[in-house]
Amino acid sequence: MKKIIPLVLTSILFAVITFAQDLQTDIFETNKGDLSIHFVKHGSIFFEFDGKVIHVDPVTRMGDYENYPDADLILITHHHGDHLDLNAIALLKKENTKIILTKKCQEMSENLSDIIVMNNGDILNINQLEIEAIPAYNIKHKRENGNPFHPKGEGNGYVITFGDKKVLVAGDTENIPEIKSLENINVAFLPMNLPYTMTPEMVADAAKEFKPEVLYPYHYGKTDTSQLLELLKDEKEIEVRIKKM
Repeated sequence: MKKIIPLVLTSILFAVITFAQDLQTDIFETNKGDLSIHFVKHGSIFFEFDGKVIHVDPVTRMGDYENYPDADLILITHHHGDHLDLNAIALLKKENTKIILTKKCQEMSENLSDIIVMNNGDILNINQLEIEAIPAYNIKHKRENGNPFHPKGEGNGYVITFGDKKVLVAGDTENIPEIKSLENINVAFLPMNLPYTMTPEMVADAAKEFKPEVLYPYHYGKTDTSQLLELLKDEKEIEVRIKKM
């Protein structure tokens, strides 16, 4: 038995070190404890708060989901393959994990259990969090057949309230009126890649309207993030943070 214990401790230590090195993390203070935000890649992030783990759009090709912590809650913004990945969900799901998704995602996930469908405008209280589903859609950018890449009503963005802090994860969207009209957003994730979501100018336009305290561009592909920094350099109320996404 004495020979086994060091091996177990070594394995645990290795897992912790691997987890820490693999991710960028920012921590925000709330009135109910720290909120840790872990940046995976593209549209995949996850939160740790009040002893719970909340994954958003987990996708296996974006990160090491075999080693990330299991989810108490999973939020899926829409059904595209870089956001809805049933394999990633299977890796993260444990007993009692709840999965929040759209109607379109539900239709593509027949074997999933413990799902909650949220439509644009729905508000849900779960795990001591308030979650509001807001619209996410294109106005300008469209496919060759004239249909938007993300039609109105198919996708969600989510406003998640962690204690006294509100976090917007916008999903795949443009600078739509529903985002511009938001209030009291402390942290915002806005997508910034063409042709599917926003240009830096669109992100800046939206941010100037609802003024998040901290803005993270995400889902930005090869977009030059310095353009956004330049566009918002005079907006002293908005701190733009660039992560490797």
